[in-house]
Amino acid sequence: MFHLPSNVLLNPAVERRVLRVRRHWTALLTVWLQTLWMVIGAVVLSRLASMQIDSAWLQSLLWYVSVGALIRLAWYMLQWWNDLFIVTDKRLIIQRGYIAVEHSMAPITSVTDITFSRPTLGMILSYGTLQIRLVPPNQDLEKIENVPMPEEVFLAISELIFGEKKQPRSHMLEPPRSYRHRRRRWSDS
Repeated sequence: MFHLPSNVLLNPAVERRVLRVRRHWTALLTVWLQTLWMVIGAVVLSRLASMQIDSAWLQSLLWYVSVGALIRLAWYMLQWWNDLFIVTDKRLIIQRGYIAVEHSMAPITSVTDITFSRPTLGMILSYGTLQIRLVPPNQDLEKIENVPMPEEVFLAISELIFGEKKQPRSHMLEPPRSYRHRRRRWSDS
């Protein structure tokens, strides 16, 4: 029915997760703008229709359009929340979908080249596109758009593929910090 968390695919005894990122929020920007325009248009048309005598059916229709646009936005946001790009020390994984979940995987050893690019807005908002060349080619993993912090993701994957295995891990490979603040105990000195 609904998908299981992405950690189900990982066996901690065999591989470790290096990073797990969700697409940048700008992937939803078009859907947000379309929804905004649909709702604003429905409100304006509803106000204009309220000036006429027999417009109850038109106002109802416009409000149904607005609710439908908001439901569509919620669906896209739910899909965005569940779309993940996961990198382990052995594989690249893309998880897509909510009800029907698809997983695309490729071994990290099949990566021959990796590049990233950022549009002008991507430089400002910190997102970009990763282009990964694999042998054999895998359509789902070749071009990954709207990747947040593409430089850090690029460096983390490059370190796995081309870096020395005995070197200290980069800051992207460190485990996330705890949000709890530790209490310091002051000595009586």
